[in-house]
Amino acid sequence: MIQIDRRAILAASAALLSPRTVRAQDRAAASADAVRKLKVRFAVNAEIWWGGLPFEQRIERSLAAGFDTIEFWPWRNKDLAALEKLSKDRGVKFAQFTAWGFDPGLCNPANHQKAVDEVREACKAANRIQCPMMTVVAGNDQKGMTREQMHAHVTTGLKLLAPVARDHNVTLILEPMNGRVDHPGHCLYGSEAAVRICREVASPHVKINWDLYHMQLAEGDLCGRLKDGLDQLAYVQVADTPGRNEPGTGEIFYPRVFRALDELGYKGVVGLECWPKDGEERAIERLIAAATW
Repeated sequence: MIQIDRRAILAASAALLSPRTVRAQDRAAASADAVRKLKVRFAVNAEIWWGGLPFEQRIERSLAAGFDTIEFWPWRNKDLAALEKLSKDRGVKFAQFTAWGFDPGLCNPANHQKAVDEVREACKAANRIQCPMMTVVAGNDQKGMTREQMHAHVTTGLKLLAPVARDHNVTLILEPMNGRVDHPGHCLYGSEAAVRICREVASPHVKINWDLYHMQLAEGDLCGRLKDGLDQLAYVQVADTPGRNEPGTGEIFYPRVFRALDELGYKGVVGLECWPKDGEERAIERLIAAATW
């Protein structure tokens, strides 16, 4: 017969309901409620946030923290069946993932057919998990090509990809980088060239992933540039600089930037492609402050 230690059970119950535990639960609930009430709707980058957990558990933690939207990087190493189930059972929304990366470069026409084939498969994955957008990267510098030649090849490649995206009702979002800190040797920096390329492609299914961290390092004037390229803006990502941590940790005054986005009429999701500086709980506190004006 199993002997039940009632004192141990009572002690454990008391610990679970200790004032410290209750306060922590209350803080977490209040924080999640504050996230849900923000004017800005954020998408957690599940490659980064709660990175020590299995991928699906990171999404569960995001839900508990008040976020219902997720972005991620490659799709081929993901359990699409599990993501599909999270979408159907838990109401998780997937904002965007990466369909075409740095190498092989879209800036070389030798890679265009492979890009078409790969993006077609990525579109099927996007449709499966009801993801409306996919990031496309222009590629690294190609030996013997000028910047203008590479940009022309990116334009040609995107014109080939646009009908594929249209047929699957997906928007491809071209992401310019920065070369000062993160991506030296890339062929596309800042918003001006990206806007020019997308205007030349002239498709509602090819727009820009406007990463404000990259834009700050590449060109600055964040609010002015957003206004200038608004017709090609489809998605926004954020991180502060220096450090690529959450808004509120660096030099960018994000309350002003978020207000500008709102005034420009941006209603889309803002991706959190940033590394929590002092843990996710503190990052969320800073995020709430940055997104309040």
